[in-house]
Amino acid sequence: MPDLPFDPTKTKIIACATVIEEMQPMLPAGMVYEVLDFGLHLIPNNLKKTLQQAIDDQDGEFNTVILGYGLCSMAVVGLQTRNCTLVIPRVDDCIAIFLGSKDAYNEQAKKEPGTYYLTKGWIEVGDTPFAEHERLVEQYGRERADRIMGIILKHYTRLAYIDTGHKDQDGYREYARITAKKFNLRFEEIVGLDTLIRKLLFGPWDDEILVAPPDHTIAYLDFTNSRTMTSNT
Repeated sequence: MPDLPFDPTKTKIIACATVIEEMQPMLPAGMVYEVLDFGLHLIPNNLKKTLQQAIDDQDGEFNTVILGYGLCSMAVVGLQTRNCTLVIPRVDDCIAIFLGSKDAYNEQAKKEPGTYYLTKGWIEVGDTPFAEHERLVEQYGRERADRIMGIILKHYTRLAYIDTGHKDQDGYREYARITAKKFNLRFEEIVGLDTLIRKLLFGPWDDEILVAPPDHTIAYLDFTNSRTMTSNT
């Protein structure tokens, strides 16, 4: 194992269910993690409050906290630790984490901006418009549910399944393929990379990783400026 930029026994990961699934197979021995409800993404301010509480609850117990989140609709902006270093990937959201880098995501967005992404983890969590459609059918009937989905997916043309390397993905891949057909989206499969996750877990913590010292309050500029940070005090 390479030299780590932290002590695994003094490091904690806080992540949503979809990201921790990709981290778990490669976690260094002794590292603990906490999984937060994926549904918190729906209201970024609630995610921010929950993240801050999770950080506060362990502050002083661990030297380093690694977040399995990106900006996530600005939910991480304003977060602060008092006694530990906060480590966050410099990405907008977890799609870039699954694709391996912000550049890989930007390349996909440029090539095909109207893309909805699915992974094994997202399908398992069931927190997607496609899963919501079935609930809408039960609540409003199929005709109205279809109209609502038409509005939600108005600007989407492609459904991309990201293969993150898990075994036994055939069922999830087929679900994505059937879903694309059902909602008149072109299906495509993209091979994901674990490059960014490995950087988070093993280093190097380069410009793709935001490393905030104790007492630093996370700002939006931290995601656009790779300058070395010092504490606010």
